[in-house]
Amino acid sequence: MTTRSPEINFSELSNKPVEAVRKLNESPTHALRVHRRGEEEDLLLVTASRVDDAIVAMSTQLKISKLFVELMQTDSRVRDLVTDVIPREFPWVRFLPKKEVQAFVIDLVQVLDATDSIGNPAPVRQVIIGWQHTAEIYADPELLAALQQEPGYFGEVPEPPGAPNP
Repeated sequence: MTTRSPEINFSELSNKPVEAVRKLNESPTHALRVHRRGEEEDLLLVTASRVDDAIVAMSTQLKISKLFVELMQTDSRVRDLVTDVIPREFPWVRFLPKKEVQAFVIDLVQVLDATDSIGNPAPVRQVIIGWQHTAEIYADPELLAALQQEPGYFGEVPEPPGAPNP
């Protein structure tokens, strides 16, 4: 179970900064969510030491992930084991063929490595979403069959209604 960070409005941060810092310091997460008006995204005020801890933790997790990939590439038993246990964290991989599950793990670790080198974790989300969509295709037999058809000629495409005549 994760602990939620305390929350304040942006106006409280600007009008009562000492109170905001007190809440931040007392927070078990060492973070404070700052709500902004309208459609603007909330901010997260975090202590520098907490960010440093998170960077070390993520770097360590990445190193362990790389070890898994190395083991997967050298030992078929490890490939089978990782393929068997990964659905515990990513249940949707159950719809992927075994080789695709292994490709997902390798792809994920490679992107984690690349994002670590640029200091931007955003591409990780895109890899996960892309593989989830792939699993959705495998989960739908009709869609999978349609996408696996050989390309062919399906006749002329009719003009859409209301299209101007050339």
